[in-house]
Amino acid sequence: MIHVTRDLLTVLLERAAERDPEETNLRLSATPAGDFETDTGLDPATPVLTHFTPTGVGGSVNAVFGVDLGTPAGHGGARFLSHPDGFLGVSKTDDLAAVVIVAVPPYDDESVAAFDRGGDGVELGVVDAAPPEESLPE
Repeated sequence: MIHVTRDLLTVLLERAAERDPEETNLRLSATPAGDFETDTGLDPATPVLTHFTPTGVGGSVNAVFGVDLGTPAGHGGARFLSHPDGFLGVSKTDDLAAVVIVAVPPYDDESVAAFDRGGDGVELGVVDAAPPEESLPE
């Protein structure tokens, strides 16, 4: 099972709807369930998808040096994709990750599903909790 926060899923679906008919392609990062301030009911080590990074961030450095600065270290093992054509699955032309969440029009809770790298369906669990607040060090 893959877990995603309600807030992140809402933002992802809204973003896909705004970009339609263009595709949306975002890297997703997780936070361990034990880091949440509220009890998620999950094992503390369970990763919960909480953040996204637009594809292409840090692309210049990646193109020259092969170092992806757009994804925080240890993150980005999941991806969100929209398929405006209505195909609720993983295609050969998709950017893949260990887990791929795909949404199709009308971009609501009934039009989203999770898949592994091979395209097999994975149960998607929505967590109604906010990740811990983050701030930049002073």
